[in-house]
Formats: sequence, structure tokens, C-alpha cells
Amino acid sequence: MRTGHLVAKDICWRPAKNQPFLLHPVSFEVYPGRVLGVVGPNGAGKSTLLRMIYHYQKPTTGQIMVDGQDLWGMSAKAAACKVAAVLQEQPGAFGLTVRDIVALGRTPHRSALSSSGAHDAEIVTQAIARMQLEHLSTRNFDTLSGGERQRVMVARALAQQPQVLVMDEPTNHLDIRHQLEILSLIRSLGLTIVVSLHDLNMASDVCDAILLLKDGHCHGFGSADEVLSEKLVSDTFLVTAQRQKLSVSQNQHLTFHLPT
Repeated sequence: MRTGHLVAKDICWRPAKNQPFLLHPVSFEVYPGRVLGVVGPNGAGKSTLLRMIYHYQKPTTGQIMVDGQDLWGMSAKAAACKVAAVLQEQPGAFGLTVRDIVALGRTPHRSALSSSGAHDAEIVTQAIARMQLEHLSTRNFDTLSGGERQRVMVARALAQQPQVLVMDEPTNHLDIRHQLEILSLIRSLGLTIVVSLHDLNMASDVCDAILLLKDGHCHGFGSADEVLSEKLVSDTFLVTAQRQKLSVSQNQHLTFHLPT
């Protein structure tokens, strides 16, 4: 049976008791192996939502369940065995090689006094191979291009062997070729994925479901056709959105311009 059934029940967050909510109650469900895209304008609450899923910010109220287990009812180490994250901010490597970085993904699975063994090494090798990084495994992480670094961070997440993978703007600052590589990767991983994206057409192509946020409120949850409608996108982003059919593929594509 596939694992990675993610359920959020009325989760919300505010920095302190006397401060306003940055995310108001949101509920959604992602079935194993499916991709949920989180979209919305800047300041909509996307990063706040993702932080709660990868066990960085505890929900003020509500519950996040992975395969029926309360994510915030377990230790950070146990949560890291279930949920991995690939974030926009990449860590300083301090002279670490690609293999060293990927091996860090095994940390949650080791006890405090144990060192990595043959089993961990095999998993790291598999993650490196899956991301086609063998030729870079001994390279210093700091010498890599943006696209290569992103692939290393995904490999590190895969080495965690999570049930759920969170990706925060994985195509940000990448050129077109590397964007396409990351999108192809998302489709191929077979994990339950929650990914925030700025590009709505990209989200429509890659994601099985869309969660649309604005000002910390949920403005829609469902299929891309349902949520990324001309009216809802126009109202949420304060633009005029229109759907056009691409002549070759007949796929629909959103275009935007400022309202007159």
C-alpha cells in the first residue's frame, strides 16, 4: 500500500496570541503520490503553510496528519522521517561535496551515537543516481550551478526516504532548461508532493490539485480547471486573466494583463 496520505484539518497560524493570523483555517487532502500546488500572490500565506507541513512552525490550531498520524504529535526527528523539504534557501556547504550534502538526508534515521553504515551509503548512492549526479558526487557543492544545486537538494530529500516532499518555489531563479528539468522531476518522483509555484500555467501542467491562497485565506481548492478559472484568478491576483487554446496541443493557457 502506498504511503503519504496527507490531511490538513483547519490549520491556521499567527506569530503570537495578541497578533493577527497570517494564515486562517485551511483544510485539504492529498492522496499518496499526488501533487498539490500552492499558489497565490506575495504575502498570501504560502510559505507559512509549507512551514507547518515540514514541521518548522506549529499550527496555532488545527491538525496535520500523515498516514493517520499527527505530524505535530511526534518529535522533529520522527517528523523528518516522514516529511522532507526542498527550500529556496540553500545551505552553506562549508567545503562539503555533493555526496556529503546528500548523506545529510540520512541524519533523521540514525541514533545519536551511530554513524552511517552500508545501508545508508547505498541509499545515498541510489539518491545520487536517481538525480543523475554521479559525475558530480565528489565536486564541492559551492562550485555547482543553480540547477545542479537544486538537484542535489532534491537528492538529499530523497535520501530521507520521506512519505511527503515539500518544495518551496523549486523553479525560482532557474533558467528555462533547468525549470523544465525540475518540472519533469516532480512528475516522476511518485511521492506525495506539496509545491508552491508562482507560474500558474506551470502549476496547472504539473499539479493534480491546486490550493489558492490570498491574504491568508483559502480562495479555492480543487482541480486546476476549477480553481484557476478566469474569474477566480482575476479576483485573486487583481489582473485580467484569459484562457487561450494553444494551437498545437489544444491545451489551455492563461494569459494576464492589468485591468483597464
